[in-house]
Amino acid sequence: MSKARSLSDLRSDHVVTDRDHEILRYLNRLLEKDNQGNVLPKPRRFTSRLETRGIAIIEGSGGGKTTAIEHVLSNHPALKAQQGEELPRYLRIQVPSPASLKSLGREVLAATGLLDVPARTTAWEIWRIVRHRLSVLGIVVLWLDEAHDMFLSGSAREIDEMLKMLKSLMQNDSAVIPILSGTERLAEITKFDPQVNRRLTKVVPKPLSQGVDNENLDRLVKSYCQDVGLSGQLDETVVSRLIHASRQKFGRAVETILDAIECALEEGSATLKLEHFAEAWGMQEGCDWEQNVFVAGNWSAIELDAAAQAFEAERTVRQSRQVGKR
Repeated sequence: MSKARSLSDLRSDHVVTDRDHEILRYLNRLLEKDNQGNVLPKPRRFTSRLETRGIAIIEGSGGGKTTAIEHVLSNHPALKAQQGEELPRYLRIQVPSPASLKSLGREVLAATGLLDVPARTTAWEIWRIVRHRLSVLGIVVLWLDEAHDMFLSGSAREIDEMLKMLKSLMQNDSAVIPILSGTERLAEITKFDPQVNRRLTKVVPKPLSQGVDNENLDRLVKSYCQDVGLSGQLDETVVSRLIHASRQKFGRAVETILDAIECALEEGSATLKLEHFAEAWGMQEGCDWEQNVFVAGNWSAIELDAAAQAFEAERTVRQSRQVGKR
């Protein structure tokens, strides 16, 4: 096998973490079980069997939550396509940005194969059809990825309508298990409606921590190097720099490792070096060389994404004020 192919294989691999196990554990709690304890492709009912429950996976961009959820759902024995069926028992929807109740409903219908919905159809009629289609197709889990984009408008009315829609998905005979994945803004929005908040189990993966996660990441780097035939001569601070450069996000850390390996292979180097991490990260960030976390002496003092964090905080405050006026 060539080095290039090996690197391609690494990029397609999924590294299982505690987050995968946590998502699977919570999902299994929301599914019915037979007398032998086997999980069934059927949502468990709560509150006198009147409603289902959902899961919210909340993590900043680059954490790897989308890959983890896809891995859990696609490998779940109760959610795989059954014999003679073409579709699995879950449906992933990439939430359009910005999303309205109608545009999101149309995305769900399109994913079920229903494309010709008259323009005059109201939002709530669209969602009535959505619930019917999900029931007919035997969909158990509806996964709304980038779910924070459901609430981008900041309009109190639109946020209220989205939250009511989520509640309706967990009610009546056609109820499904909704999975919402998104950034920290998703947690702030769901708290605006106590009923929605109560019905969603929260998964908030721990960020990477210097000292705690160094050994596991170092082991991962060495494993990848071995797979592609590289040796590693790394500065002892490289993993700590990597954690900081990745904003403490595991998905970003893996991406940077693979990009650094690619730089080494393209250069024809037999060794993965700190310089390859600096090159890979610099190309991604577009930063000045002295602000490169893998080069700077005071790398731990370099602030990353300060402007984006300030913007996000201001938007959350605006939305809180809007919803407070409902």
